[in-house]
Amino acid sequence: MSKCSLLCGALLLLMSILAVPSIYAQSNPLIFEPDHGRFQIGAGYQAQHYNVLGQTFHTNGYNTDVSVHLFDAITGASMRVAVAVEGTAAFGFGHLNYNPNLNVKSLFLGGGPHVSIQSDAFVEPWVHVLPGWQHFRFVQGQGLGSNSDFGFMAGGGLDFKVLPRVYWRMQGDYIGTHFQSDLQSNFSVGTGLVIYF
Repeated sequence: MSKCSLLCGALLLLMSILAVPSIYAQSNPLIFEPDHGRFQIGAGYQAQHYNVLGQTFHTNGYNTDVSVHLFDAITGASMRVAVAVEGTAAFGFGHLNYNPNLNVKSLFLGGGPHVSIQSDAFVEPWVHVLPGWQHFRFVQGQGLGSNSDFGFMAGGGLDFKVLPRVYWRMQGDYIGTHFQSDLQSNFSVGTGLVIYF
């Protein structure tokens, strides 16, 4: 069984376990039923910059994420600090900077905590830290081939209210990768839509 399959299975199991506290939710609905909804699905565009394996390149792609509300760290009359668990997948497609004929593809799968400040305001800030699995596939040349190792995303963004349960998201992330026994610093910016239900 591949690392990717194990990671995906573990994330799905964790999210399904955390999504079913039905007995507790009935006795204390304020903790497990936030105003926006317990589940969040997002999808959007991303641009990434990488400097790994002796190569520098940019990718354009898309990301998807799913979050499940766990509890409110702080709840007040006008806002709440909501803690969720998030699973994300980010895909990128690009070319090496020194040779546009050499293609590269990137994939990140990860999961971890997502903390947001939810209120009736137009803008809601949030942060997340997502350890996971980073994969690169160099399609031609240099014998780089396919490479996978530990990676993580840490960042945050702003969600702008479009409709009561639909938000437009802007985000930025630091992407740490660990190839050749060294840590590489990379970054990503993106935008997309988020739906609560």
